[in-house]
Amino acid sequence: MPAIVIVGTQWGDEGKGKIVDVLTEKADFVVRFQGGNNAGHTLIINHKKYILHLIPSGIFRPHTTCVIGNGVVVDPEVLIREIENLKNEGLKIDSNKLKISERAHTIMPYHKALDLARENRASREKKGTKIGTTGRGIGPCYEDKAGRRGFRLIDLTYPETFKEKLKTVLEEKNMILKYLGGEPLDFKEIYEKYVYYGNYLKPYLTDVSRVLWEAKREGRKILFEGAQGTFLDIDHGTYPYVTSSNTLAGNACCGSGIGPCEIDRVLGIVKAYTTRVGEGPFPTELKDETGDYLRERGGEYGSTTGRPRRCGWLDLVLVKTAVRLNGIKAIALTKLDVLTGLDTIKVCIAYECNGKVVDSVPSTLIEMAKLKPVYQELPGWKEDIRETKSFEELPENTRKYLRFIEKYLEVPLYLISTGPERENCLYLKNPFEG
Repeated sequence: MPAIVIVGTQWGDEGKGKIVDVLTEKADFVVRFQGGNNAGHTLIINHKKYILHLIPSGIFRPHTTCVIGNGVVVDPEVLIREIENLKNEGLKIDSNKLKISERAHTIMPYHKALDLARENRASREKKGTKIGTTGRGIGPCYEDKAGRRGFRLIDLTYPETFKEKLKTVLEEKNMILKYLGGEPLDFKEIYEKYVYYGNYLKPYLTDVSRVLWEAKREGRKILFEGAQGTFLDIDHGTYPYVTSSNTLAGNACCGSGIGPCEIDRVLGIVKAYTTRVGEGPFPTELKDETGDYLRERGGEYGSTTGRPRRCGWLDLVLVKTAVRLNGIKAIALTKLDVLTGLDTIKVCIAYECNGKVVDSVPSTLIEMAKLKPVYQELPGWKEDIRETKSFEELPENTRKYLRFIEKYLEVPLYLISTGPERENCLYLKNPFEG
């Protein structure tokens, strides 16, 4: 099983970074295939916190090569800062350790300016059009990619052709910014800065598709790391309150340049409860003391924005839909320790909608607004589970909770995270084995 795709099954923030970090002990390559620095992974290694936005979590494993695929939109300033910060931590970051697709698209200053200007206008007009973006320019960059107006990272290494195209594009962007109430941007400042970025990143740029093809032929173990979660997918998520890319496992192929038959297994990451950042529907959201308890105990604040996350009970209808959409054959459950101390734990097993019980996620916000969760109550536990070394050592009620999830989803549990540290993880099965 040399090629595994890891995806979030909820609205992101499921703890993918930790699971990727744990599995990279056994992996040769870790590949990020979509999204941008609107996502973030928080890792705790030797009691120290690290937050990554673009570079895959495997960067802390000395034997692992990290890859940023063509499906990622890259803010070069953020990426260079991450590289330099990691170097300052004593890590060796060279072209053997980090490989970046020359075809990855570049986030430009006007993308961020447009992102913020649109959200500010929506807030002023109060027409319900505010999406709750991070303001990092991700959406506008993907718009230009689809509109064939974008700059790929390789374009920054050809200063003259970059200059001519930038003049044309920036003229249009400044007109739009003026219409939205924003300030125009200076051509010279952008041009000089981005030529510098191109020179800095040039040694890391390569044909990622060929690198991965050769690695697969050699039988190397590859992890494909998705950002965000299934229900932020632009096609299958809670549109329009979604991200600007396809977050599903299928996009691992398009976003890295590897054929679908080369993927061996999809591992879905499930948080033991549910969270969401920004606007959009959330059937099991808790706006009470229990929701506050989950937020504070789980440290549920965005690693990119610092925004408090909305918290609620585990929604298994949502997760089972993600199982179907991604072809998930294995589950890793995260942040189980956060539930410790609760007398009763609720799990959503269906919805009520217009007097009927349904077990699927509707396509429209109109129908989602009508959903009322149907809960199964399970007994909680008080014991500290962070230092548990095996499934059998877990408290009886914890095991019941896990088996209930496994039975409902009809997918086996492979890993269980029982705490924030790298070592707080129980292996039930190795995803790289059959």
